[in-house]
Amino acid sequence: MAKITLSVIKADIGGFVGHSAVHPEVEAKARACLENNPLLIDYYVAHVGDDINLIMTHELGRNHGEIHQLAWDTFVACTEVAKKLKLYGAGQDLLSDAFSGNIKGLGPGVAEMEVEERESEPIVIFMADKTEPGAWNLPLYKIFADPFNTIGLVIDPKMHSGFVFEVRDLIENKKIMFNAPEDIYDMLVFIGAPGRYSIKRIFHRGTGEIAAVSSVQRLNLIAGRYIGKDDPVCIMRCQNGYPSVGEVLEPFAFPHLVSGWMRGSHSGPMMPVGMADARPTRFDGPPRVIALGFQLAGGKLIGPNDFFSDVAFDNARRLALEIADYLRRLGPFEPHRLHLEEMEYTTMPMVMEKLRDRFIDLRVAKKAKAAAGGEA
Repeated sequence: MAKITLSVIKADIGGFVGHSAVHPEVEAKARACLENNPLLIDYYVAHVGDDINLIMTHELGRNHGEIHQLAWDTFVACTEVAKKLKLYGAGQDLLSDAFSGNIKGLGPGVAEMEVEERESEPIVIFMADKTEPGAWNLPLYKIFADPFNTIGLVIDPKMHSGFVFEVRDLIENKKIMFNAPEDIYDMLVFIGAPGRYSIKRIFHRGTGEIAAVSSVQRLNLIAGRYIGKDDPVCIMRCQNGYPSVGEVLEPFAFPHLVSGWMRGSHSGPMMPVGMADARPTRFDGPPRVIALGFQLAGGKLIGPNDFFSDVAFDNARRLALEIADYLRRLGPFEPHRLHLEEMEYTTMPMVMEKLRDRFIDLRVAKKAKAAAGGEA
């Protein structure tokens, strides 16, 4: 049997209203573009917040030009609908007027994995809004390296050898591989800084097979200015040598802090919600994450199971709202507002340039005062 490729490609091509949701006509257009396409085995269109997510299965492999072209053309068609409806930020993630063979580097986020289907192939796809690729670092670490979360690392012989983490340096465009468990301490030095280092892929050490993959596109680094957060996606395989579905979902019972929220410039809790509640409104947030489960069957997407709609995540949502209350009281002060390095794509450089001549170098002033006979 040919290998199956699962491609998840997302883009923000216009919000309804503001940055809170996707208009039904835009989502319907995306479905119409993918319906009966001969390249695809199956597809599912989802949204979280103002992001359209195209979930597609095919036999063409990763980074295939025709699949990326299909996604690009779909987003362009959706943008036309968004413009007609005067939706906010119509086409904002499409950073070029022309497709160049691969959608990477053009704005949309991409996560793809090629698998040889097992007898049962459970897949969970996570999709987030109002945050960045590094938001997956903590959950991925807990799922694939922390036995307090994933007991299978201890008691499942098929998982006991651990996993290999591919970590990307998003600033210098480099990657490094870490073996868990022996490289955990070294790896944490890097993935604990999610604004720069992001887990891209995870591999099973016993079989070498892919276990998880995430999108790592940073819009501000591509565009050179702030145009919206990256709103990443992540695909994980489950069961039979991989973490169970319950182990994959468990880290999200703790709404950890992520970067993004309002204008991409604030820290906030990532709140797990069902699809019906994936509408960030309060201060354009808090950041949301949904989890859709599918069974792959000959490339067909059997599902989805809307995991975070479960009442078992009610406490996580309550805690997220308490954290949101606390952080909002800080307003423009850190740690609610991001640190200065993360603010370089906002108004900060313009303000610094405007006030540059009003800063006084105290060392120079001290020397000048001393030379003039004044007190230091």
